[in-house]
Amino acid sequence: ATHNRLEQNTRFQESNLFETTATDIASWGKADKWLIDPPREGAMEICKAMHDLPKDHYPKRIVYVSCNPKTLARDAAILCHELNYRLSKAGIINMFPHTSHIESIAVFDLGQ
Repeated sequence: ATHNRLEQNTRFQESNLFETTATDIASWGKADKWLIDPPREGAMEICKAMHDLPKDHYPKRIVYVSCNPKTLARDAAILCHELNYRLSKAGIINMFPHTSHIESIAVFDLGQ
């Protein structure tokens, strides 16, 4: 962020996605966008913790990077069916040629 002169508009928060609570998320303050890049187990805990947040603390956009299509699908169901997000874009990247592993990227936008 500093190299690209984004430090005035960017804030980074690192958190253990398996232990993060709504209280933790609220303490970070509001953010327009989140980038979530969980391990293979996914980000179900943080998705569930969002249920306890005030709606005005929901980010307008979530970019979710996943190495496991199954957990991405599970978490997408929570975001879309329970938290009023819509999947606006999705794609895959073959970062590991000659293996069966791919990275998926999904963009979720908060509904009106």
